[in-house]
Amino acid sequence: MDKILLVDDNVAVLDALSLLFEIHGYEVVTASTPAQACQAVNYQAIALVIQDMNFTADTTSGEEGKVLFDELRKLNPHLPIILMTAWTELEHAVELVKAGAADYVAKPWDDQKLLNTVANLIDLGKARVQSEQLTRQQHACLDAKDAAARVGLVYQSAAMQRLIDMAIQVAKSDISVLITGPNGSGKEKIAQLIQASSALANKPFISINAGALPPDLMEAELFGAEAGAYTGAQKARVGRFEAADGGTLFLDEIGNLSPAGQMKLLRVLQTGEFERLGSVKTQKVNVRVISATNADLLNDIRQGRFREDLYYRLNAIELRLPPLKERPEDIAPLVAHFLPRRDISLTALKGLAEYAWPGNVRELENACKRVNVLKPDGVIELTDFRLAPAVQSNTAPTVAQSNHDVSREVLQHAMDKHEGVIARVAKELGLSRQSLYRRLKKFGIEY
Repeated sequence: MDKILLVDDNVAVLDALSLLFEIHGYEVVTASTPAQACQAVNYQAIALVIQDMNFTADTTSGEEGKVLFDELRKLNPHLPIILMTAWTELEHAVELVKAGAADYVAKPWDDQKLLNTVANLIDLGKARVQSEQLTRQQHACLDAKDAAARVGLVYQSAAMQRLIDMAIQVAKSDISVLITGPNGSGKEKIAQLIQASSALANKPFISINAGALPPDLMEAELFGAEAGAYTGAQKARVGRFEAADGGTLFLDEIGNLSPAGQMKLLRVLQTGEFERLGSVKTQKVNVRVISATNADLLNDIRQGRFREDLYYRLNAIELRLPPLKERPEDIAPLVAHFLPRRDISLTALKGLAEYAWPGNVRELENACKRVNVLKPDGVIELTDFRLAPAVQSNTAPTVAQSNHDVSREVLQHAMDKHEGVIARVAKELGLSRQSLYRRLKKFGIEY
């Protein structure tokens, strides 16, 4: 309900106007002095003011009304103000209209004309507010897209816009962030966006994939090691925490960290202190940690594989990055980004949008790289992407009953899905490592 402020020292005028506006659905606030009027505007959401020009008995100059008008404009420059005047103050009223007053009404007033004027001014005020909000949103959206583009994030979907807006907002604090989402969806890009949008933008950004290293080497990677601390450690090495001091450390696939590594990570998050492997010297760092995982860490906690206290230390804010299949609007701009200056048929784009993309953005990028090599000229069709037939119908490919008949498409899809991790690909396809290597070599697939 729109709220109107009536300012007049005449109680009869206030009562008459209050009745008029209340029976037409407005909420009314009254004030008999300029001080009361200023207080109402300062503390309440007033949509419009109707003010008299004089508030002291036997005063007709209109100066008091001019002073109040100026005070109200200082409090809210866009507040519509209608001046209620007697003919002796008309000159002042006209001056104030030129200075920004919405309108003036002579006493006695015409009820219907006053109601029409109030309704029009309130509608105009709402339209102005909506326009300003839309402009701010558009500017914020453009700023977010610029920030995202600088770290290589390409998108069009509303889901990604919401995520990026939140990431930029979170970046302004030093709070710990956990980015969740499937492999290949771009979690590291979101971490880079947070870093680039933060006060640490010019500080080190160090990343480490906890799923790419054996557990016995992970602690050395994170915290460093002295010479001789483990087999093969011929010289001291600086850990990622040391390298990131003063900046940001991105821990990808945090769910793969060993129990010992989890304990040490919790300590450094709590105190900033750690020791290199093989050393008793305590070091102290100031590092913002952004972590990421494709695992269900809450389930891992229930199974005793992940520390609950570490989870809540890492997960002050969770940013969920949706898989590519949940945001098909992003596929066309991504394809245009990966295949610039190439013509792609509408049928191909439609087919790509219907594909499940279990390997997410990384799989799409690899598919675009292949088509650029295998068909460097001409219009690109869906078949040129050489997707597995089952995949083109929006279902994941299945391994043939006879593993020696695994096709190049299925093999390439499995490599994309598991980011080239041989053990995972071999397990999915039911092949030994040696058999898998032979097929990769046969089809000319890099590994």
